[in-house]
Amino acid sequence: MAMLTSPPSKPKAHIFISLHRLSHQPRGNVAPFRPLPKVSTFPKPEIILGNTNLLRHFHVRSNDRRIGLVTNAALSESKEPVNGKRIMLSDVVVKRPRRVFSGRKWNPMDMGTAGVVLAMHLLSLFAPFHCNWAAFWVALSLYIVTGLFGITLSFHRNLSHRSFKLPKWLEYLCAYCGALALQGNPIDWVSTHRYHHQFCDSERDPHSPIEGFWFSHMSWLFDTNSVAQRCGGPNNVSDLEKQTFYKFLKNTYIVHPIAMATLLYALGGFPFLVWGMGVRVIWVYHITWLVNSACHVWGKQAWKTHDLSRNNWWVALLAFGEGWHNNHHAFEYSARHGLEWWQIDMTWYVVKLLQVIGLATEVKLPNETHKQRMALNN
Repeated sequence: MAMLTSPPSKPKAHIFISLHRLSHQPRGNVAPFRPLPKVSTFPKPEIILGNTNLLRHFHVRSNDRRIGLVTNAALSESKEPVNGKRIMLSDVVVKRPRRVFSGRKWNPMDMGTAGVVLAMHLLSLFAPFHCNWAAFWVALSLYIVTGLFGITLSFHRNLSHRSFKLPKWLEYLCAYCGALALQGNPIDWVSTHRYHHQFCDSERDPHSPIEGFWFSHMSWLFDTNSVAQRCGGPNNVSDLEKQTFYKFLKNTYIVHPIAMATLLYALGGFPFLVWGMGVRVIWVYHITWLVNSACHVWGKQAWKTHDLSRNNWWVALLAFGEGWHNNHHAFEYSARHGLEWWQIDMTWYVVKLLQVIGLATEVKLPNETHKQRMALNN
């Protein structure tokens, strides 16, 4: 269980109230339970993103407003004291709920991003009325091309973390596939992701569930000033900015998805446009975004990463192995995320195939010494 703050060097003993006492009615001669006194040290209620599999829970209230949800799962400690004591809160605590859609000024980039995302969702609504097998297979093929080869293999493991090397022609081809996913150009995508690892689940993280599940899932995209204020400009991608190809993709980015949409319409009419752009784009959108949101809220931790990253099997199946997120945060450089034999990682299988045929070189994997150092029982 990751904590929101690093453990103190000289931990102090804290008094916690028994879960049994709080969740059971008194019986026999047991003294009746006295409710917690009302406190006013919290100006705002805490919001909890807990483990949905938990069956036993209770609420701690202050001034008739919910402060926290305490469960019998692995717990994390709240930063805020109550009457000089700390209350254990479940899994992920939303410390700073962020309002993206109101109370701020939208810039043209924000409105453009929101417009594209909304347009893709609206386009996909036509899918049940314009469905045929050819359109379905086009969407499935582009899901693999743009999602696996473009986002997970290229943008993430190759460009963001340099987990392996590819010949330049193949590196550029895969990166171009990523640009067709409509998630941004490689320079901006990689810069944001590197900042995420640098400031993971802190106040400077571009997308952390400590500011709300939906903020980490998608609404952070519509507040570009927030990312710039937290992290600065994309000054952590000099390796990409030196290459003409990536600067070209950044300067001409929007042209390429439009060209793809035009080609799809020319080949198969409106059904190809609906399935090849609308359905496929929002599918890849949400499986990518689930890594940022669900994999920091639900799942298990296998390594001491000091953040909220989790291994989530169902996200791993949808996102070509990206759901083994705690593994990834423990060994960011690793080309393989599914470290156990049973952890399905389609992206790693492709990288391994490229290595076997001589196209992927300098493939990085964690050694046993590093694994032992990161193990939870160490």
